[in-house]
Amino acid sequence: MLRSSAIRNRLLAVTVMCFLLSSAAKPAHAVSKEIVELQTQVQQLLDMVQRLQSTMDSRFGVMQHLAEQTADAANQVTSTVNAIQQKLNAQSDAMNGKVDAVSGQVQSLNDSVDELKARVAKLDKTLQDMQAQLQAMQAQQQQAMQPGGAPGAGAVPGANPTAGAPGSPAPNAPMTQQAPPLQETLQAGERDFDAGRYDVAAGEFQDVVHYYPLDDAAGTAQFYLGEIAYQKQDYQRAIESYNAVLEGFSGNAKAPAAQLHKGLALLAEDKREAGIRELRLLIQRHPQTPEAARARSKLNAMGVKISATNATK
Repeated sequence: MLRSSAIRNRLLAVTVMCFLLSSAAKPAHAVSKEIVELQTQVQQLLDMVQRLQSTMDSRFGVMQHLAEQTADAANQVTSTVNAIQQKLNAQSDAMNGKVDAVSGQVQSLNDSVDELKARVAKLDKTLQDMQAQLQAMQAQQQQAMQPGGAPGAGAVPGANPTAGAPGSPAPNAPMTQQAPPLQETLQAGERDFDAGRYDVAAGEFQDVVHYYPLDDAAGTAQFYLGEIAYQKQDYQRAIESYNAVLEGFSGNAKAPAAQLHKGLALLAEDKREAGIRELRLLIQRHPQTPEAARARSKLNAMGVKISATNATK
């Protein structure tokens, strides 16, 4: 538009100069006719300039309208692409969350199956031990009855009348060691553990496990045996003791702490995946415990994502 205006101004200047030159060079009687022709040509030229300007304005308007339409279409395409990208991201996050949840459930199921197998194996071993003890007791009773025969039969004068009697110890029969008191032994082990006398405490906890293998106190003793091994940085033995708590005494009050410390022991042995799995399992099984809070803090510090199923409800 500015260019057409400049062209028109130049044409007008040229016309005026031509008019002045013609007026100065020719007589007056010829000036009027030539002026009229010149004016006619100037008018035609002005009309052409106006038509040209109108055409350019019209085309410029069409181009501007097309440019606006193109910009609007581009904005719409960009908005649509962004919306699709956001939707895909949301679907991907949801899918990842579902995959993590399913993976956690499958892992939990596998762990439960493993725990059940371990319990069955431990119960079978306990039954075998009890059967062996019963057979040993029966053999001792038979051995006690053999030297004197039936009570009162063939008694030798001067012999001990109680020899060979039912319930009386046979000559040279091995004496069975008496089991120590359960609670006193467990409490003594805990006191020695708190005082740092780990070797003494380990002996007391082992007595609890040996003489009372089916009592819940044995689970507590196994936990402290794991703690003693953990303090000595014997992580493999500590993990074995923690497994004894988790597999045989899952309802014990020390079970959450045993699983937490098992995960930390695995991490200390550079078994990252196994340690993370134990901490996640702890959060899933005991979500409201202080041990679960420590497990979340540890996983967050490691940059490990906690799935929705493991989050605090």
